[in-house]
Amino acid sequence: MELRHRALQVLHLTDPDEKAAATLATYAQAATLSIAENTPASPPDSPPLPGHPARPLLLRHTEVARRSPATHAGRAVLIHAIAHIEFNAINLALDAIWRFGGMPRDYYLDWLQVAAEEAQHFGLLRAHLRTMGHDYGDFPAHQGLWTMCEKTQHDIVARMALVPRTMEARGLDATPLIQRKLRQVGTPDALAAVGILDTILHEEVGHVAIGNHWYRWLCEREGLHPESHYTTLVQRYEAPRLKPPFNETARRQAGFTEAELQWLLQG
Repeated sequence: MELRHRALQVLHLTDPDEKAAATLATYAQAATLSIAENTPASPPDSPPLPGHPARPLLLRHTEVARRSPATHAGRAVLIHAIAHIEFNAINLALDAIWRFGGMPRDYYLDWLQVAAEEAQHFGLLRAHLRTMGHDYGDFPAHQGLWTMCEKTQHDIVARMALVPRTMEARGLDATPLIQRKLRQVGTPDALAAVGILDTILHEEVGHVAIGNHWYRWLCEREGLHPESHYTTLVQRYEAPRLKPPFNETARRQAGFTEAELQWLLQG
């Protein structure tokens, strides 16, 4: 099997369970996969990427209502929102595989590992949501992560800078705050969610570290200064300027430098 063509095929899948299962099956064959030098073309009659189910309804992020996790319905909305992020993250990793040519084999295998772990995260969250009497698709969601993916589709340096180490790294900051609120609620479903988020946070540190590694690798290859070029990319692609609090411990584990953390803290 050739990995980049397969990643594109899986990216087109619309059924969430089928996409997650296909991603995990591909990862299980990682040692035997070949990797094409040329970027595969998406069929001309294929629907827009990524493939996604008819539900959830996709809205602008400003249109998605927030509810308090103090209520059962509010916690279901919260878990659904995180599940949608993880489903999107499968797509982001698959897109990084098929779209960008000329990278070392380890680059493609790294992002295949990320895609597989995101598929596992999605499965954990969807199963938990079902125990709460809901399912993925029951509530509206937004496509903020994929919007930045589209903006950076022709620039791998910007993709590595602004998706894993900006948009997805925000999860490192947000997760402990969410866990704190769920612990305060203290119901069995809330505490079960805290445990799931522990697993996700641990593995997301590794995902952001992969983004940091390949961003710096690309900057070195192209003679760019990682920190100053990052500022340029934030402005060029209108990436959100992140606000505190920051999970400085997790960000250090993921490879952010002290200078980068100071830049974030200065706002």
